[in-house]
Amino acid sequence: MMKNGRADHYVITKIVKKNSRILDIGCADGKLLHLLKREKNASGQGIEIEHDKVEVCLQKGLSVVEGDANKEIISFPNKCFDYVILSQTLQTVERPKWIMNEILRIGKKAIISFPNFGYWLCRTQIAFKGKMPVTSDLKLHWYDTQNIHLCTISDFCELVNEMNFVIENKFGINGKKVLSYPFNSFLMNLFASHAVFLIKNK
Repeated sequence: MMKNGRADHYVITKIVKKNSRILDIGCADGKLLHLLKREKNASGQGIEIEHDKVEVCLQKGLSVVEGDANKEIISFPNKCFDYVILSQTLQTVERPKWIMNEILRIGKKAIISFPNFGYWLCRTQIAFKGKMPVTSDLKLHWYDTQNIHLCTISDFCELVNEMNFVIENKFGINGKKVLSYPFNSFLMNLFASHAVFLIKNK
């Protein structure tokens, strides 16, 4: 497992094939874009709403558009990217179902990572403390977090099925460890603090 950097970035880099064209929505300071460019010779761009983070991306030589993904994404033609990535972004958007439809319109596949509120430590804190969880992976209190749509792995699997998409692969993450051994969804929902899904249209 990687010693530095985010575990979901490590998993996403393993998923993306060489020479792919990608769009990273909510790309922040461009660490994932830079990693994919270096490790997989990926081309493409990012969308980021915060000006200071866009400046950091541009200083790295990355192609990043400053703006709201809800407005920017509709201008892209169908299937213009191999992968559209939402790296810990889905839970922060206003309309998750709409954004999922859009990313699988413009992308052949989508990679989505998110914090799992079905994780046993989250369940324990809610059950015994009666408070929203704060963990080593979810460091911010409820009033400081950008997360506005909290979900579990089970919730996400149900949504993918409801929207008639296909889960091609899924990975659980706990700290810096990728739970790569055979895991059913129930166990992953219990023991993974974060998840990474590769999905596509049927």
